[in-house]
Order: sequence, then C-alpha cells, then structure tokens
Amino acid sequence: MFSVNLTGRVALVTGAGQGIGRAIAQGLADAGARVAVNDINPQTAALTAEMLPGEANAYISDVGDPQAVQQMVNQVVADFGRLDVLINNAGIEPKVSVLDMAVDDWRRVLEVNLSAAFYTSQAAGRVMRAAGGGVIINIASIAGHNIPLKDRAAYVASKAGMIGFTRECAREFAAYGIRVNAVCPGVIETEMTAHSRANPAQMAKWLEDIPLKRLGIPEDVVGLVLFLCSDAARYLTGQAINVDGGKVML
Repeated sequence: MFSVNLTGRVALVTGAGQGIGRAIAQGLADAGARVAVNDINPQTAALTAEMLPGEANAYISDVGDPQAVQQMVNQVVADFGRLDVLINNAGIEPKVSVLDMAVDDWRRVLEVNLSAAFYTSQAAGRVMRAAGGGVIINIASIAGHNIPLKDRAAYVASKAGMIGFTRECAREFAAYGIRVNAVCPGVIETEMTAHSRANPAQMAKWLEDIPLKRLGIPEDVVGLVLFLCSDAARYLTGQAINVDGGKVML
C-alpha cells in the first residue's frame, strides 16, 4: 500500500458502514487520520468505528437530507475541532428499468448518490474555506463514463453527474485551497456486487472486458484515495480517475 501520513487530519467518510467506504475509513485511520464514520445504519457505522485504530466516531445520518448533513458536519467539527478531508462515498444501486422505475425510487437514487455530495461538499467546504484548505474526494464510477449498465439508469445518471459536479467544485474551490477529485471504480468485490458475482455468465463477461483479468477489491480503491488525500497530490484537482483494471481507457 502507498505510504501516506495523515496524522493530525480529520476525515469524514460517508457510507462507511461497509464495502469501499469501510475500507477507505480503515485506510485513512491506518495513515494516522482521525475518522468520522457516517452511515445510515447505526450497527454498521458503529462496527466500522470500533474497528479503526486511533480516534473514530460514528455519525448516523441520512446524507440525502440537507439539514441532517449540516448537523452532522457541525457535530464533527465540534467533536474533532476541524475537518480536513471529505470522502463522498454513500450510494445505492437499485436494478430496475426506466419504464418500470417509480418516481420516488429515481429521486431517492439521485438524492443519495448525487445531491448528498452537494450537501456535504457545501457544508464541509465552508469549514475548509475558513481553515484555508482541504480535500474532497467523490466516489463516482466508470458507469459515469458512458459504460453500459443495464437497468440502472438512475445510478448511471447520478455517477455521470458526480463527475461533472466534481469538476465544477474543483474550479470554484481552488481559490480556497480545496482540491476536489473523483475516483471511478470498476467492478469491485463488495456487498453491492455480491449477487451479480454469483452469476458465472456475468463473471465471465466482466473478466473478458478487464485487461488485468480480475475484479477489484476495496483496497484497490483505497490506495488512490490515500494518494489524493496526501500532499503528494497537491497539484491534482478536477480529475476523474478510473480504478478498473483497464476496462476504460480514455
């Protein structure tokens, strides 16, 4: 793993109760950061916080609710005294066709996957602006790069929007010393992909399209996130970087 020292920094990770979010929280804590673990599920949030070395607190909040997000950020700053890093990781991925999707389901995906990044980036960005700098990393997806994903139109739309949102935030926030980048994972072995991974035909199709001939694991995403958080990436902002075994080559 790339060696990064984040001692003294405070990081908020949304959707950190499992999967990529939990792995990122672990990586940040291992690098010396104090970690604010967010999830909507109290049990998984608490479990992640308990797993981490150093200081870590769980914050139970629906990131699709702007008032709840502002209260959470206020509490993180009250508890830790600062906020240096925001990882917008929370996301949902229902499988349903456009013709069959309920309007409320469409709205919920956009709220959790995209609007939440606006709510958190605004609240945390104001804290970082006052402090003179910070780092925001948005977990998008290769699905935001014109990669077909059957029956997941809302998810794809949210991830394409996340990439655009990242670039515009990077432009606006640069004046305040805040770097904003997106990480775009390919197929990663998490709870979200477990059902599809159990399908041999789907696995064969995935591996056929991935030059490195394996699926990713959460730790593959963590290395890039840690690099982007570090001073080694101080001249990187507004980027959407794929972590996908070579599936997307732009």
